[in-house]
Amino acid sequence: MKPIHTKEEFQAAITGEQPVIVKFQAGWCPDCTRMDMFIDPIIEEFNQYQWFDLNRDELPEIAEQYEVMGIPSLLIFNKGDKTAHLHSANAKSPEEVTDFLAKQPE
Repeated sequence: MKPIHTKEEFQAAITGEQPVIVKFQAGWCPDCTRMDMFIDPIIEEFNQYQWFDLNRDELPEIAEQYEVMGIPSLLIFNKGDKTAHLHSANAKSPEEVTDFLAKQPE
């Protein structure tokens, strides 16, 4: 998962040709740490996406713009458009994350 630290990096990431997933998280978040423990096999399984990691405390204006109210949240972007959003309340287990990603159109 590639880190995003600036607005410019975020814009470059979400506007490419390949669909991307941006994980919004923060270092103080226990659920984010829990997700980190199970996310690697999911990234391998859903490798049609480029995966990025964004600390919402570093870029709060982006989190606000895309209505990220809880963390961790996974947002899917395709050519600059947000196409799906897995809210933190539904991102607590590998099964919830996998089910969400499996339901996305190809």
